[in-house]
Amino acid sequence: MAASVARSLVGKTALVTGSSSGIGLGIASVLASKGANVVVHGVGALDEIDRVARTIAQQHEVKCVASNADLLKGEEPVKAMVDLSHSALGGPVDILVNNAGIQHVCPVEDFTLEAWERIMAVNLTAAFLASRAVLPAMRENKWGRIVNIASVHGVVASANKSAYVAAKHGLIGFTKALALETANSGVTANAIKPGWVLTPLVEAQIQARAATSGRSFEEEKDDMLREKQPQRQFATPEDLGELTAFLCSQAAANMTGESIAMDGGWTAQ
Repeated sequence: MAASVARSLVGKTALVTGSSSGIGLGIASVLASKGANVVVHGVGALDEIDRVARTIAQQHEVKCVASNADLLKGEEPVKAMVDLSHSALGGPVDILVNNAGIQHVCPVEDFTLEAWERIMAVNLTAAFLASRAVLPAMRENKWGRIVNIASVHGVVASANKSAYVAAKHGLIGFTKALALETANSGVTANAIKPGWVLTPLVEAQIQARAATSGRSFEEEKDDMLREKQPQRQFATPEDLGELTAFLCSQAAANMTGESIAMDGGWTAQ
């Protein structure tokens, strides 16, 4: 690969929510490998997230800063997270990846309002708040990329995941509205719909299945793929990072309002 392609995001700053582990970490690492500076966001102790940020910065010779903004607490933490781009990295957010997500598996009749509202806050409302915060600078600079990490559950459903399914359907709808509002501005908005990716979130679901069935982790993992993904292999966080980087490239400048599946054939069935 030519160096100009490999470092195609030099001079850009990316904010990736939920990027201290899992899919978000894969995306943040790939964007950094293309030359982007990165705001690395996660949940928990700031020093742990900072350790991840410093590792990415050292590996890819870019600047990174850590945020542990609590996406459950509304506008102010999101604004502070976005403002880190200016204060620590020297410029506005050029690339926003709304990746943060949580899950709760439960039948509707047992689903608490608190659990519902937590999922909506992190999986949907935070994407709205972050997008709203970064758009003025993107419009002013006539360049911006918003990539929303949705899910196959943005177009299909699974039992006992009502809030997650509703939030991901909403995220795809929000992406389309953003695309229409930013058309001809130099800003694009697209969504990615992963199927099964072997992340801590999915591993927890496999462990729960194994605990219920009495079978091994590996048996339940194989069954999970067999049930949904014809390719019978998990996507990797780095796969999703490469797709995100493509959506940030000049080659994708005329792609907006799209929701692209990386699901091993799940939604082709």
